[in-house]
Amino acid sequence: MEEHTEIFDIEIPRRGTGSIKWDLHAELQPYWIADMDTPSPECILKALHERVEHGIFGYSYPPADMFDVLTRYMHDRHHADIRPEWCVPMTGCVPALSLVARTWCKPGDAVMTCSPVYPPIRSVHRDAGCDLIEVPHVWDDGAWQFDWEALEKAWQPAARLFVLCNPQNPLGRVWTEEEVTRLAEFCERHEMILCSDEIHCDLVLDEQSEHFTCMRLPDRLRRRCITLTAPSKTYNIAGLGFTFACIPDDTMRDTFRRTIGCTLPEINCFAYVAARAAYMEGEPWRQRLIRHLRRNRDLVYSYVAEHMPAITMHPMQATYLAWMDCSALGVEDPQGYFMEKAGVFLNSGAPFGCPQHVRFNFGTTRERLLKGLEAMARAIG
Repeated sequence: MEEHTEIFDIEIPRRGTGSIKWDLHAELQPYWIADMDTPSPECILKALHERVEHGIFGYSYPPADMFDVLTRYMHDRHHADIRPEWCVPMTGCVPALSLVARTWCKPGDAVMTCSPVYPPIRSVHRDAGCDLIEVPHVWDDGAWQFDWEALEKAWQPAARLFVLCNPQNPLGRVWTEEEVTRLAEFCERHEMILCSDEIHCDLVLDEQSEHFTCMRLPDRLRRRCITLTAPSKTYNIAGLGFTFACIPDDTMRDTFRRTIGCTLPEINCFAYVAARAAYMEGEPWRQRLIRHLRRNRDLVYSYVAEHMPAITMHPMQATYLAWMDCSALGVEDPQGYFMEKAGVFLNSGAPFGCPQHVRFNFGTTRERLLKGLEAMARAIG
């Protein structure tokens, strides 16, 4: 058995640990929220144990080299040259998205995005009391695409902000440099801020695909961008709460900080310690994770094609979240159907903008993955 299989195929009981994924619907097998069934890498666990041994957990400040570590990682991993002072630490991407909307939008304004997309991106406009302009992605030439003509037609003068998801959740698409640049130019032309949620940037599964971050855009485009990213999805430390916003423009960054005010809790000491360890030492573990997830993704596709042909799946390049079109099943609520008939809990596609879809989390062991797929196949019959 390969080393990465030994690491990621060990079953670790999670019931009764306060896990949202496992304990919210304890009667069902969970394949939903973006939370993997694997321990974080040893480098993170070691760093956390050392911090626990200190014994005092007061209010925390970033380690002295925290942002040097961040900028070095972004340079080495994503070829992005950013400055430490551009980085604003946050407790999570969702609060950051909400703050971005509240900073640059007011009642009567609008947020633009393309769907289907991560549900909070479709709802943060409500936090700002403004409207949502939503343009569907289109399947064309063997890949999910932006509908550029529809975007131009949908734009309204009230639009102040465009929220991008890259890599795209739930479609698993990795947008190219050409596509990201064209979108940034669209935002520049219409005087919109571009906020890019890049939390899955280190989970690109296809070797021929490369994540292009908004942090690499030309200066004239980058200065109107806010890029959000975190080690949380990749290293399975979402519960610790560390994200950072990269905001190159000084005025925009100051405005954003004023909006934060006293609305967010301080980042705890464990979040800083874990993020620092991930960015400094986690790469070998990440490489093994990618091989495991790629194998799982391929298993999902082959199993669905052979045993559940009524479910349509398009190729995905990133994330551990498979997007399944259940329209041909002829059921009103696919999520509810699989809960009742298969005993599995999947994400409903409705909050993403596609009620006839479900999202399946394959970030688990091979044994559990097969167990879920077999239950779904039996339910379909």
